Order: sequence, then C-alpha cells, then structure tokens
Amino acid sequence: MTQTFANKTLPIWRSMLFVPVNNERFLASAPRRGADVIQLDLEDSIPPDQKAEARGMVRTAAARLAREGVQVVVRINRPWRQAVADIESSVCAEVMALTLPKVPDASHIRAVGEILDELEFERGLPRGHTGLVAMIETADGLGEMRAIAASPRVLGITVGAEDLAVSMGMVPDDRSLYVPNVMAVAAARAAGCLPIGYVGSVADYTDLERYRRVIQEARRLGFEGGFCIHPDQVAILNEAFAPSAKEVQDAEEVVAAFEAGLREGRGAVRHKGRMLDLPVVDQSRAVLARHRAISGLAVDRGAAGSSS
Repeated sequence: MTQTFANKTLPIWRSMLFVPVNNERFLASAPRRGADVIQLDLEDSIPPDQKAEARGMVRTAAARLAREGVQVVVRINRPWRQAVADIESSVCAEVMALTLPKVPDASHIRAVGEILDELEFERGLPRGHTGLVAMIETADGLGEMRAIAASPRVLGITVGAEDLAVSMGMVPDDRSLYVPNVMAVAAARAAGCLPIGYVGSVADYTDLERYRRVIQEARRLGFEGGFCIHPDQVAILNEAFAPSAKEVQDAEEVVAAFEAGLREGRGAVRHKGRMLDLPVVDQSRAVLARHRAISGLAVDRGAAGSSS
C-alpha cells in the first residue's frame, strides 16, 4: 500500500529491519517479524572477504521474501567499485529500492540513476522501478540534503548517526543529532519524499522503553519510519509511526465538524473548545489518510502471504 505526498507516490515504511543477506537464520525468520520492509544488507554487516559471495545471494533472497508479501530494499556499499557490483546484482523486480550510504551530493544520486536506467532497460523493468534511500552520513552531505532529496528516484532520506558523528567530530547524542535530523525532515518534506529516522543511534536496542520514547519523539518531529537492527524494535516502530485509535477518532470528529460547518456556510468551527480552521483540518485529514494506507498495507500483506 502507498501514500501520496506532494504529488509523489510513496510506500508505507514505518519499520525497516536490517537483515544480513548471507545469514540464513535471520533471512528465514524475517517475514514473521512484522516489519514493513526487510533491508537486505551488503554493507556493514558483511565482512570484506564475504561481500562478493553475499551480493550473489541478493536476487534469490529478495524473491523469497517477496513471495511472503514482504517489501525488499538493499543497502549497498559506498566505494564505487563495490557499489556498481552491488547495483548490478540487486536490480530486479523484487527489489523496490537501494539504500545508498554516505551520499555526498545530488551528483552521486544522478550517477547511480544512470546505472539504474541502463539496468532497468536491459532487464525489462519500468524506468524508475528502483527507488533510492539516501543516507546522510558526512558533513558535505549534510549541506546538500535538499538537492539530494529532490531526485525523482529518492523515496526517503535519513541521517546515519554514527558515521555523521565521525565526519563532524562530534559525540552522537540527543543534542548533537537533533539539528541534522530536523534538517532531514525539512529536506524530505520539501522534496516530497519520506523522512526516515530518529534522534539516536540504530544500534541502541537493549533499552526498549528508552527506544520507544525516542521513536515517539521522532514522530512528533515529523518522521514517518525508522531503521532497526533487532526484531524487538519492529513493533515499537509500527505502533509509534501509525495513528492510534484515539487519534483516528479525534481526526474523524474534527473533519466531520468542519464539513458540517461548511455546509452551514461557516469557514471556521468551534469543536470541543478548539477553533477548527483549514490547517487544523488538513492535519486531521492527513491522519486519516495515513490510517487508511496502513490498514491497506496489512490487507495487501495478508493477501500475498495466503497466495504464496
């Protein structure tokens, strides 16, 4: 199921679970974890001497997951010789996007896009089939986020906390990561792509209650989903990045009250002690649209699983 933002059709990606493509145990259990996306990893979780073998496993793993109704993204390596080999091995019908580490500027996105254009044509895929998730992990990329996010292929943008901290010479904590993450949300919203992430490190999974607070704060900042490395994080992401039952009910009441006022010739309406004007109603409509999209995602996944 998808959602539309700024005239761009985007997937619902509340939870993006990293799975090393060469780990059979993790791969076998991945469809049962409930993540919106399984992100097959060719980068940090794969030792250098196993990368060639790992990239040869991508298409089989992606097809296997797709049969279970799971959306598949592949994180590739950054050095160009490895990146090109990873792209060649990953572009197929079952892989909907590639995650690009350490994106420095929009020219990097264009270069990858040229390779994707050729491969999609050669493999009979529609042009633009393979989306991109841009990881901002360096000081130069931080200043170029809006241009990076503007590419039609970019579905999402995210800040890589640990690598950015190294590049910036800073400690990766709540204070140092706050501004880069707010910048990422602004760049994503301006470009019409998904803001993915939270103010913290993807490696922090042992304290789940703290993690829940971090994700709840991320939603308040405007993020729509996040990466995770442990299955226990998935349910927290799915819950926090979806409207609650109360939020849905409140949104329905706001829209109903406003529309009733319009029928009576009023452009502003009082509802439960609150003045409802168009911006307030638009927020409620966005909540309802996201609720419908997430409900459709569950239906689509169930149908795919029952037919496999």
